[in-house]
Amino acid sequence: LPVLTQPPSASALLGASIKLTCTLSSEHSTYTIEWYQQRPGRSPQYIMKVKSDGSHSKGDGIPDRFMGSSSGADRYLTFSNLQSDDEAEYHCGESHTIDGQVG
Repeated sequence: LPVLTQPPSASALLGASIKLTCTLSSEHSTYTIEWYQQRPGRSPQYIMKVKSDGSHSKGDGIPDRFMGSSSGADRYLTFSNLQSDDEAEYHCGESHTIDGQVG
């Protein structure tokens, strides 16, 4: 199974951009990951899937300012024009696909 690593925290000013990183173990660098937003007392909200080629597919209602990208074993979630309600925990998870194939 892949190991996914995230930095413990990140911060930015309101209105700025922020880029979150999820790093896959090197032998799983082609895996697709999913990003989720977790607010206190709420269920996790699916944000998007990010593939190894950087392509991404967003969940329903996710605004255009949320973008996904990829470089090697790193998967990124970038959001621009940071809003106060973006303050939350963001988690990445493996989505059981490798190069678009269901694993």
